[in-house]
Amino acid sequence: MNDAQERFRNIRLQEEYDTHDPKGCCDTQLLSFLEKRSKIIEIVAAHNIVFALSQSGICVAFSRETNQRICFLNISPNEVIRSLFYNENNDSLITVSVYASDNYDSLKCRTTSIEYIKGGKPDAGIALLESESFKWPGFVEFDDLNGKLLTYSAQDSVYKVFDLKNYTMLYSISDKNVREIKISRGILLLIFKASSHVPLKILSIEDGTVLKTFNHLLHRNKNVDFIELFNEKLLVKQEDENLQILDVHNSELIEVSKTEFMTPSAFIFLYENQLFLTFRNRTAAVWNFLGELVTTFEDHLLWHPEWDTNNSHITSDQTSIISYCKADSHDPLTEANAGSINISNILTGKCVAKIQASGGCSCNDHCSSSGKTCNSKSSCSVAEALEDITALFYDEERNEIYTGNAHSLVHVWSN
Repeated sequence: MNDAQERFRNIRLQEEYDTHDPKGCCDTQLLSFLEKRSKIIEIVAAHNIVFALSQSGICVAFSRETNQRICFLNISPNEVIRSLFYNENNDSLITVSVYASDNYDSLKCRTTSIEYIKGGKPDAGIALLESESFKWPGFVEFDDLNGKLLTYSAQDSVYKVFDLKNYTMLYSISDKNVREIKISRGILLLIFKASSHVPLKILSIEDGTVLKTFNHLLHRNKNVDFIELFNEKLLVKQEDENLQILDVHNSELIEVSKTEFMTPSAFIFLYENQLFLTFRNRTAAVWNFLGELVTTFEDHLLWHPEWDTNNSHITSDQTSIISYCKADSHDPLTEANAGSINISNILTGKCVAKIQASGGCSCNDHCSSSGKTCNSKSSCSVAEALEDITALFYDEERNEIYTGNAHSLVHVWSN
């Protein structure tokens, strides 16, 4: 905790980047909706570059060394970028896009070296998976835990697994009865269509070898809320039923009362700590695989009703969570529309630092500020920068927090 307090002590608003420039993106006229401001939905940072993606589909790269815009990642006026992934295996950025010329009907992937982006050459990227068809509901999923890429072609009901190092296909899974695939460390869980029981298969993620095949009994006429796999632990929850935690190696079963464990809206497995995070009704909690509640958070009420990966960031050592939260309503200096950026210890639930409109960044009350711009190169105040935050990212290399808001702006918080 002391380390986290020192890391986040005196963090201040430093810079403001504007992603909106309807005339600067492409040489020819943009699609009309790309010319309008829209909220930032995703931020990624690597090697002193901040990438910001707006809901309209514009992606912009900014340099933290020069604080200038480097380039737009859109290389076509009708390209709408949907998601970003930094591939540390080969130091590149992967963009997933749809195109007006294709009626926005099919996903296209492109990989661009970070060096090319630094040189302002986004068009030097290479198309990926060109032979694959990803018409809706097809998808592309990036698995940085195992260094894999999972795709699904809805046209022929085929899943494929690729290596993120060189994009070679490792194997395919062709079975129309597969309802869903879950990824865990070293393994894939295949979930098949269910009736009174759900058929399951565990595969090696490296070569697709079947490691285990088994059935899990279900309560009849009850919807399945979720099925998740974490190492050897299978978590199954049905509507109005207890949580079941099954050890797939020895078949030991633990049940957690439905009144104690209510269905969350999202999960994060904490592999370093052998725990898992749940999010429900703006709150987070930490559980172990005995079904015991380990941590509740004392000051981490999320701003957005539905949690997603772009509104919070978990540090690589999985000791801290950084989120956009509701500000302290009892603080008379708190702006009505401004939230706060809270940094909490995952294992204790304690808030170790907070960036707020009334006091800049406070680390257990050791520091405070007037709520002004704190000598930043931003045109707005701290309170304004803490309004309508729609994306958040923490760069551990630079110890900086980047936030994007509903007005196409990105703010840099640094000490």
